[in-house]
Amino acid sequence: MTGIDVAAWFAAGYGVALLLIAHGIDLLAKRSHTSFQDQRNGGFTYHKSHDAWLCPEDEWLFPRSFDPENRVMRYRGNPLVCNSCPVKDNCTESDDGREVQRLVDTWPASESARFHRGIACAVAVLGVAWPAATALTVDGWVDQVMLLGTALLIALGTIPLWSHLRRSPVDPNGVIFRSLDDTVAERAAAAAALARKRSNYASDRRADHAS
Repeated sequence: MTGIDVAAWFAAGYGVALLLIAHGIDLLAKRSHTSFQDQRNGGFTYHKSHDAWLCPEDEWLFPRSFDPENRVMRYRGNPLVCNSCPVKDNCTESDDGREVQRLVDTWPASESARFHRGIACAVAVLGVAWPAATALTVDGWVDQVMLLGTALLIALGTIPLWSHLRRSPVDPNGVIFRSLDDTVAERAAAAAALARKRSNYASDRRADHAS
């Protein structure tokens, strides 16, 4: 440490501290984002292999539509199953089945995540700029080399923050797009199919003959 100005050490330490703060902001934002999604879809488990959600009552919710503006995939349960579920009142008020959403972009591609990642990147840029700017004000070449080397190392440390900042393109091929009218029609068709199935029971045929 002998021969290096105190101001140089302070600038280098401050730059490193800003880098750590930037990564801390990103980590906390990511954890908050994940926690919010878990609470929003509480009790439902996403199975990537099926691209479907499994509810606490062991019923599947399959993809129904994709929202390209908000980059959200929407999943919905079978209305007949949901409406007859014993815990429906605690799950959903909709008569068209419970809906669960999933962000199709990985962190930090969503708008909210990109906002927090942008803040982290701005702090990281200050972490690089501080020792680099201080290098222009000190006299000793040793101080300058140390500060510029620190700025370079901090810049390398910011790469993970920049690498996935751009929005990840997602092509929702194979997704089923269904409107509310389609869902209602599907529910009516399912009810008719169930009625036909019941009419084939032996007890129903006996009742018909008896009448």
